[in-house]
Amino acid sequence: MDTLRLGVRGHDMPKAPFDELVKSISDAGFCCTQLALAKAIRDFDISSGAMTSGMADYMKKVFEQNKVSVSVLGCYKNLANPDKAQLDKIMDSYMHHIRFAKFLECGMVGTETGAVNTEYKFTPENHTDAALAIFIENLKHIVDYAEKMGVCIGIEPVYKHIMCNVERTRKVLDAVNSPNLRVILDPINLLNAENEKQHEKIVEEAFEVLGNEIDAIHIKDYIVKEDGSIVYEKVTVGEGNFNIPHFLGILKAKKPFINVLLEASTPENVKASCDYIRKCYENA
Repeated sequence: MDTLRLGVRGHDMPKAPFDELVKSISDAGFCCTQLALAKAIRDFDISSGAMTSGMADYMKKVFEQNKVSVSVLGCYKNLANPDKAQLDKIMDSYMHHIRFAKFLECGMVGTETGAVNTEYKFTPENHTDAALAIFIENLKHIVDYAEKMGVCIGIEPVYKHIMCNVERTRKVLDAVNSPNLRVILDPINLLNAENEKQHEKIVEEAFEVLGNEIDAIHIKDYIVKEDGSIVYEKVTVGEGNFNIPHFLGILKAKKPFINVLLEASTPENVKASCDYIRKCYENA
């Protein structure tokens, strides 16, 4: 039995009108996708006011015709933005995405976990307890609405953001304490120059500490530059430093049928990346 559900972010595929984009996802052999509306769709208005039940019904039919499911509806905005006017707009956008996910019959709205500045960039303050408290408080409002709509929120830990490691992710899950709060795990986003050589251990820790809440996976590879920085954009899976067989072995044993979304791929390397992933998964 093949338990690998392999998908791709819509905006990593060649730019095309929506119906052609969905067909290209299916033709490439993917069964699911992460859809970031503003990044993937260019041929019609996808602003908050346009995100109606009718639009969702149209999109849902296109996905169904191509046998592709929307596993994550992306809304990667800064929930710790210190500017109140900007934060109000961000919160409103999350509400629209949650409601639209309900119409689209997509069970999860995905997000990263913010920064304590309007630029949404790394600062050491992101890793403070104060920043974590701000994020948790704002996230609670989003999750409360998601509960009412019957949708899950998937939070993705990223080293440069507030929820920067496995331990802080566990703190967020425990503080919000909702069955509708789930985790999107991208282990490479937890890495930095100091810990990347221990990435197998970090993967194992993530499944030990967060395993019950891990609900979707981002998969990619990375290389380390001479200055120690980690680069993953356009790196073909299997040609970098990440131990893909180790990771897929854990997934196959612990999370059969979980949605595994290829990230940071290009139209040129997507086939090679998928072939490598499928081969490793089959042999795991």
